[in-house]
Amino acid sequence: MNIKNSERKEKSMADIFVEVGAEELEKALMNAYFKSRGKIAVPGFRKGKAPRKTIERMYGSSVFHSDALDLLAPQAIDLIAAETDLRIVGFPRVTDVDFKDENAGLDITVSVAVYPEVTVGEYKGLSAVKTQPEAADSEIDSEIAGMRLRNARIEKAERPAVNGDIAVIDFEGFLEGEPFEGGKDENYELELGSNSFIHGFEEKLQGMSAGEEREIDLVFPDNYAEHLAGKPVVFKVKLNEVKEKILPDLDDEFAKDVSEFDTLDEYKADIRARLVAARQEEADVAFENALMDKLIEPLDFDIPDVMVEEQMEIAMNNFAAQVSAHGMDPSTYLRIMNISPEDFRENSRVTSERQVRIMLALEKIAELEGIEVSGEDIEKEYESGAEQYKMEIDKLKESVSEEVITRDVKIRRAAQLVTDSATAEEPAPEGSAEAAAPAVKVKKPSSGKAAAKRNPEAGEATAEGEGPAKKPSTRKPKSDNTAKPAEAQDAPEGQPKPKKAAAKPEGDK
Repeated sequence: MNIKNSERKEKSMADIFVEVGAEELEKALMNAYFKSRGKIAVPGFRKGKAPRKTIERMYGSSVFHSDALDLLAPQAIDLIAAETDLRIVGFPRVTDVDFKDENAGLDITVSVAVYPEVTVGEYKGLSAVKTQPEAADSEIDSEIAGMRLRNARIEKAERPAVNGDIAVIDFEGFLEGEPFEGGKDENYELELGSNSFIHGFEEKLQGMSAGEEREIDLVFPDNYAEHLAGKPVVFKVKLNEVKEKILPDLDDEFAKDVSEFDTLDEYKADIRARLVAARQEEADVAFENALMDKLIEPLDFDIPDVMVEEQMEIAMNNFAAQVSAHGMDPSTYLRIMNISPEDFRENSRVTSERQVRIMLALEKIAELEGIEVSGEDIEKEYESGAEQYKMEIDKLKESVSEEVITRDVKIRRAAQLVTDSATAEEPAPEGSAEAAAPAVKVKKPSSGKAAAKRNPEAGEATAEGEGPAKKPSTRKPKSDNTAKPAEAQDAPEGQPKPKKAAAKPEGDK
């Protein structure tokens, strides 16, 4: 067996032509015969006893070709890996076979995807806009207002209900005079203004006093459950009790109760610092993304489809891991978003191709800069990943190879080199043409992040993926069977968001 020649094709593909001699073919055919003869019925012979030539005369000369090729193809692929300098991506495929005759052997054509030849331009001294994070006083006030609400005392109110109160109610819904399923509850605590019930319900409770009964005429939304969608109903409601929230005084004692600080001023300063720090991280990510876009913009090289497909799979695995980490089944989440797994995966194609281009460019920069990764560096990455995933380090090493760790660290350091050498531009003044232009939101490129940013259970991912999806809401729909809505979950960036239910939990529709 030997390699006759190779032919480069577009999209970083290549065809390798392997010649198999007559002797090797004959050996493979005999092995195929020994393997299959016990399954072949030949009149006059017990199974497994018919000579090969007899079987070939009866079933055709090619009867053992398929099994012989199953034996020869892996050998041809191993030969290509050993005797060529091609850096193969994915799995080679046998695309053509020419069985000449038993005395002449056969030719096997193997199609392989190869790493593209990457040439990078100037990667030091790039520039991009970088915002300076700030936190307005109103944002601090809003944060504190939320904390006051969460720490409010709940007390009985001897007055009519107003927006923001908690109304303790009995209710039952009627459709055409008959009660409908899921429309009844007793002593249900409803916060007025929370929009938990269908539109108009909470508004019509305002002004009621404890002990008062009222009939509320409403129409269900058109996008509600089929048996109720668009239909008029009547809710009979009794208000049992009104509760109000008593906010704590905004003083130093409040700060001591809700934080580690002794004064309100210190607490406010801490909130401001945390907001600014979070926005600084976002600004750093956006800056690096903009630099990565400038880095790959002038580059022109073909990417094998298999590399994009692998990156799309990584993105899908990352999405599933993130949604699962927030307590929701990924398939259920996609169903709420009204998108199929296939469409979700396909929607990541553009960002996945961008991600691959960035990784290839950064790999080339790491090569040009002679970036090296020591054994100590690799061990630290394993320790970090094991701590993050709460795994034994030996188990992590079984999931993620040193080769993957090394590649990721090199990519990360190359990205840091590009960022460190770049110039940060001031944002355009408000009101200018540049500031009025729509912003293009880009995702943080994968700069490796090594094992600590990979789901080890998903196998040896070679990069982070296309960037994290937005965190789904950790709040769950109420489990009771009453006329209340499920809370809409946030969709990952670039994907449609699920519609908010109108009145009942998702499971009650």
